[in-house]
Amino acid sequence: MTVELTGASRREFLTAASASGLVISFTVATKAQAQGAALQPINAYVKVAPDGMVTITNKNPECGQGIKTMLPMLIAEELDIPWEKVRIEQADNDPQTYGRQFAGGSMATPLHWEDQRRVGAVARAMLIQAAALAWNCPAGECSTQAGVVLHKASNRKATYGSLAGQCAGLTPPDPKSLTLKDPKDYKIIGRATPQYDTAKIVTGQPLFGIDVQVPGMLYATYEKAPVFGAKVASADLAAAQGVKGVKKAFVVDGGASLSGLLPGVAVVADTWWAAKKGRDQLKTQWADHPTAQQGSTGFAKRAAELAAGAPQRTARNDGDVAAALKGAAKTVEAAYAYPFLSHATLEPQNCTAAVKDGKVEIWAPTQNPEPGRQLVATTLGIKPEDITIHMIRCGGGFGRRLSNDYMVEAAWIAQETGAPVKLLWTREDDMRHDFYRPAGFHFLKGGVDAQGNVVAWQDHFVSFGPGGEQFAPSAGMAPTEFPARFVPNCRIDVSTMPLGVPTGPLRAPGSNALSFVMQSFIDELAHAAGQDPVAFRLKLLGDQKMVGDGPSGYNAERMRGVVQKVAEVSKWGEKLPARTGKGIAFHYSHLGYFAEVIQVQVAADGTPKVQKAWVAGDVGRQIINPHGAVNQVQGSVLDGVSEALHQKITIENGRTVEGNFDSYPLMRMNESFPVEVHWVITDYPPTGLGEPALPPAIPALTNAIFAATGKRVRELPVDPSLLKA
Repeated sequence: MTVELTGASRREFLTAASASGLVISFTVATKAQAQGAALQPINAYVKVAPDGMVTITNKNPECGQGIKTMLPMLIAEELDIPWEKVRIEQADNDPQTYGRQFAGGSMATPLHWEDQRRVGAVARAMLIQAAALAWNCPAGECSTQAGVVLHKASNRKATYGSLAGQCAGLTPPDPKSLTLKDPKDYKIIGRATPQYDTAKIVTGQPLFGIDVQVPGMLYATYEKAPVFGAKVASADLAAAQGVKGVKKAFVVDGGASLSGLLPGVAVVADTWWAAKKGRDQLKTQWADHPTAQQGSTGFAKRAAELAAGAPQRTARNDGDVAAALKGAAKTVEAAYAYPFLSHATLEPQNCTAAVKDGKVEIWAPTQNPEPGRQLVATTLGIKPEDITIHMIRCGGGFGRRLSNDYMVEAAWIAQETGAPVKLLWTREDDMRHDFYRPAGFHFLKGGVDAQGNVVAWQDHFVSFGPGGEQFAPSAGMAPTEFPARFVPNCRIDVSTMPLGVPTGPLRAPGSNALSFVMQSFIDELAHAAGQDPVAFRLKLLGDQKMVGDGPSGYNAERMRGVVQKVAEVSKWGEKLPARTGKGIAFHYSHLGYFAEVIQVQVAADGTPKVQKAWVAGDVGRQIINPHGAVNQVQGSVLDGVSEALHQKITIENGRTVEGNFDSYPLMRMNESFPVEVHWVITDYPPTGLGEPALPPAIPALTNAIFAATGKRVRELPVDPSLLKA
């Protein structure tokens, strides 16, 4: 089957390349396969055309984080090909060839910094080997430069395009045996490079899942219960089928898993608008469901009740917190809360699927394709190897597309319909059937001594989960959460509430909420101690290098570095006008150390206006693509501030109240502000940038509001009515 994203068929191109070229995983093709090929694959990632143009395959999903550009940059650098001669194509889901393919956790750089460079190095070594065989000289006498193999002793040279076909049948070298470039010789890594698809995006060319067109395709909508997981009691299918253009309407029984195929009613039509109009006629009645008893107001009330009693369990208990609080020079007690949040991706969830002769073909903007394939296989009773998933560019992800509920819905509807189907959610579907960032509640006590040292820290964390022992997805907190291990007397208690609302990771999962709480309360303690917030934080970090071991280790030296840098570049301590203030916060997450300062002016009516943000980040020794890196940091800060100022999902009677951007506003252009980014380069392996810059932005803002007004923000989103002069 062919699929179109624009006039040309990407599937036809892949089929043609496969027929005329060499398809490998990290192997080479046979000579027979190579004969007559217009595009010669050297390995699963690299194909070379006769004119020397190189096509590099991006293995991971692209959802705006720039991975489709960054990973090929690593390959191109070691291949020694000018970036201007590179073309990029997106891989399909193929774990046997590419291993894990996902976008999440800011893991692309730490997982692939070395292996993708070695992919390029292997391809370069094979091209050199082909030239050496042709010239009857040792490969060690050959070198490369800008897509050309050179033998300086004989003044011979050959382009990659002329050599690629001769690589067929050669034995590739062991990737670990190859010496990678010295960073001083980099020509692509470290160079600011625009995202590969930018020109197509800004000119409106079809690229995304919502743009997919398949011959004979129908369109579908899928109505699910407002109360999560409720079954269909009745639906007027005849009324829906009476709408012009509607081909079919049917009930799907579904299951009970919130991450799988839930009960609902599908309407299939020859246009999406007809499918929507048919859905409007369904008049669906839903069965009772216990989640209807849950709501945001009830959660807040129950959290306060739990905090007033004994915790369900204690996650950490260092020293003697009660005694330390009793002996402290100053103590502070505060309750913090944050709401559920929606991912609000610009592109609503969608998927195109075709089921024929026991095989499934799927075109999906997914961050996590292989679990989606397994979900479809289990639900439809089809072998995973009979399911093909084409990864289409995502119009935003932020963690939402790590779940594949829309994929299994499309596959089920296509199987029931007997024709290819594009399922497209409405904006209201998208917002009311999300996997939300969980709400949470923290009841804190802290103490400082006469010298301004934090001597006691206690947090009764009230979250969601069954029985107090387990957390709902993304609703947890590690017992090592800062400032644990930095305070001698530290107690973290936990209580949980049952939850029937689906939750999941949102950009910088967990950290996006916890940083607000921890860094705000640290700020409270700094002011209680009468100390400068920057100096107070540096004292709290202490003079150690590493605190803890292994994956949970915390490099205090790196954090001190970014705190000092951001204080310097933001001119911390300068005198500011009335009702204008600066706030600072730092956070470690996703292997990145970030400190941020935000300056805000609060109007007399309480409206905060962010004037500028400064960011200092430490993600190791190499910024691979400075253009993309700054883009990710700036976007993270704006995203975090938008969450803090505006965003809130309210649950009432087991259903989501907000349904569109009128009730769930995002930051608008006139609220934007400059974000100045600085890097602290340290001798550690490079790490990712999609998430770690977001968490400190929220408390930097709320701490700035306190500096401007003397009023502490302890609940999000910010309520301007509480900040009036």
